Amino acid sequence: MTIRAFDLFCGAGGSSCGARQAGVRIVGGADLWEKAADTFEGNFPGARVYRQKIEGLSPTTVREEVGPVELLLASPECTNHSVAKGNAPRDELSRRTAFQVIKFAKAWKPRWVVVENVVSMQRWDAYEEWLNRLRKLGYYTRELKLNAEDFGVPQSRRRLFVIADRKQEPVAPSVNDDNAVPVSSILQRGAPDNGYSYRLRPLFGEGRAKPTLERAERAIQAIGKKKPFLIVYYGSDAAGGWQTLDRPLRTITTLDRFALVEPNGSGHEMRMLQPPELASAMGFPKDYHWPKTTRREHIKLIGNAVSPPVMRAVVKALTS
Repeated sequence: MTIRAFDLFCGAGGSSCGARQAGVRIVGGADLWEKAADTFEGNFPGARVYRQKIEGLSPTTVREEVGPVELLLASPECTNHSVAKGNAPRDELSRRTAFQVIKFAKAWKPRWVVVENVVSMQRWDAYEEWLNRLRKLGYYTRELKLNAEDFGVPQSRRRLFVIADRKQEPVAPSVNDDNAVPVSSILQRGAPDNGYSYRLRPLFGEGRAKPTLERAERAIQAIGKKKPFLIVYYGSDAAGGWQTLDRPLRTITTLDRFALVEPNGSGHEMRMLQPPELASAMGFPKDYHWPKTTRREHIKLIGNAVSPPVMRAVVKALTS
């Protein structure tokens, strides 16, 4: 039997991509952001796409239009759970979009539910209420904290996965933390014909911000002048603001924040990591279609996504 899945808060389709790789048929998805809906539609032909707030969707109507659903995927809004928001006020209405998962699970009674979010969702005041309401629908649940680098993804990305099964205790995927894939594997050299610039420019050129140069100088002092490295170009970083290329990339966000620095014989040159490289660092396949958009929107689509290889492993273990 082919398992049919619907993706709530589908974003760019990372969850659906992973589920499809696990043998699941994607029958529909919903997302308010037009660019996300466009990306999802372009990669899942035949799936019905709902471009509106999930709160306004009727589970009964959607069921009539897409047919039966055995697997419900969902990545509710995470910004107001994330530690990246710092001390800024939290939007409780935004956080409570997670209860839409309960609404659809109650109406459809799918065999399986998989919810992905930032780990800090567990500190939400309503988290236990939300989880208990899922259990009261008859689901056995399991909470997993999974790091993408343990699934062959060249990125360190730790996320919460709440998996649920109506018939038995949910099965967790096997983790392989022995062979991390380095970020060097996703770097594109030269000038690939994909519309983005891979041109290196002098690191110590005019106009460079002082924090940028300080991060680069810390890296050069630590590893020498002959090795390439990455720096956090925008935003703060508690780990010194740089990393070597022989380990997975730090967590990709919705901001354009990573830059490659390489020695050139007489000094160092720098360029930003480009969207195709970031998509590879998320584990998206090379033939994944991204709609024509701005660089900023492209990076936001990638940074908001679920890593496909992780979801593939989760769904395969859960449904096998």
